[in-house]
Amino acid sequence: MRRGLVYMASGIMMLVAMVGCINNDVPYPVVKLDIMSLEAEGLTSPVTIDNTSRKVLLSLEETTDIRNVKITNVQFTDGARSSVNFPGTFDLRTPLYVELTKYQSWEWTILATQNIERYFKVDGQIGESEIDSKHYIATAYVPMDHDLKNVVITDIKLGPKDITTYSVDPLTLTDFDDTARNITITYHDDIEEIWTLRVIPTDVEVEFKGVDAWAKRIWLYAEGRDGAERGFKYRKAGAEEWIAVEDVKNNGGSFSACVDELDTLTEYEVVAFSNDSFTEVVKVTTEDVWALPNSGLEEWSTNNNVVYPYAEGGVPFWGTGNDGAALASTTLTVPVSDVRPGSEGSYAASLQSKKAAIMGLGKFAAGNLFLGEFGGLVGMDGLVNFGRPCTARPVALRGWYKYNCGVIDEYGKTPTARPELQKGDNDEGQIMIAVGNWTAEEYGGSTDCPVVVNTKDESTFFNKSGKNVIGVGEMILTESTDGWVEFTLPLEYITTSVVPTHIIIVFTGSRFGDYFTGSTQSLMLVDDLELVY
Repeated sequence: MRRGLVYMASGIMMLVAMVGCINNDVPYPVVKLDIMSLEAEGLTSPVTIDNTSRKVLLSLEETTDIRNVKITNVQFTDGARSSVNFPGTFDLRTPLYVELTKYQSWEWTILATQNIERYFKVDGQIGESEIDSKHYIATAYVPMDHDLKNVVITDIKLGPKDITTYSVDPLTLTDFDDTARNITITYHDDIEEIWTLRVIPTDVEVEFKGVDAWAKRIWLYAEGRDGAERGFKYRKAGAEEWIAVEDVKNNGGSFSACVDELDTLTEYEVVAFSNDSFTEVVKVTTEDVWALPNSGLEEWSTNNNVVYPYAEGGVPFWGTGNDGAALASTTLTVPVSDVRPGSEGSYAASLQSKKAAIMGLGKFAAGNLFLGEFGGLVGMDGLVNFGRPCTARPVALRGWYKYNCGVIDEYGKTPTARPELQKGDNDEGQIMIAVGNWTAEEYGGSTDCPVVVNTKDESTFFNKSGKNVIGVGEMILTESTDGWVEFTLPLEYITTSVVPTHIIIVFTGSRFGDYFTGSTQSLMLVDDLELVY
């Protein structure tokens, strides 16, 4: 018996030795590890997650202490381990590096930006003040004949709102003759900054800061003497009479206006004035307008039982989720003869939300229509490529819609924007338009459709506050309409000087379809669209 145990032990040892000699040359699978979502206190907007550069950007409220940012929730790729323990409080004056590990290691960076509004305004100043927040210097410019011994500070803010205290009342500082004045501010109890206030004479009475010509309007920005009679004049190049611009907006030493209802592809001349002083004449040429292809939604075709919103043999421009739904023998978006009142066309687009099932497995799919194309399926999840090339700058999207708002009967994941939403609540429709300068390299798509959204990866969902968005407009529909409704959806631009490269338009009867949440009773009809310039 003992001999048998010895043989058995020897055999086990030989087996162990043999196993030890076997090389484990089967590679681990490459699994990309992502930060899927991040929540923190004191933010101005939801965080931006860049999967390409593996960065998370937090935009902090100006009253948030950047040295003590509370990150309350972070979600990673399933199975990932983090080198940093969350939740927690972190000093984000410098980047926070997070290493995610599973089979391999992936390094992520969490960054914070914080914009504190600061201004220094004096009576009769020229243009905007200069604020040097790095060296704590605020400079206001005044005319050469200004009395520097009796400067009137009309408004000042050098630190975060409501929590900043000043060593002296700034409004009592009046003598700036050949000298600057210092003032100490304190906030967050222990942050102290010594600011230098300067008032400097200048011989510039008025100057342009920007002239941006769009298709049918010109945006004008200038600086001049505060309190003076200021404004703009314009005319077609070669015309004799100048036309005064109405609705000039004044903000301290700066002023601005917009001239609209102009002709496209036409050269105009503009000047700015402050009292009797005028700028040199500036010449600009307006842009051309650009029309949406198939804006009446009259062109449709069917290929391999999939319905497409463009003519047979035509160039795709609009897209739908019909390609993915077709795998479940379902169609979401189709032409219907129920057109809006007064339409000269024969068809409108019908967007029906449904549950699409394959071999008994299914997920909720929102009825949709968008500029772009269906990108394919990854398992039961979809890839959608958004955007089409466009350098025009419309001011609004106009059209018609009819909406039946269903009650949510399919709940896949909790929508980040509406975590309180539950089954039994009303569904929400969405109409959205955006222009921006998205690139295929940064957003994973192609030159024609740069922005790729993966319904499995929330970090890829479109962010209307993203860094590449130039102008955006959105309508949220929370109730059914009584028949057809005409709408005009304006775009809000963050700048008038940047020319976009692409445009995105989305219609959906269930705006949380990316989360597989919505109502199978939600139906949106869309007809006769138009870009307004």
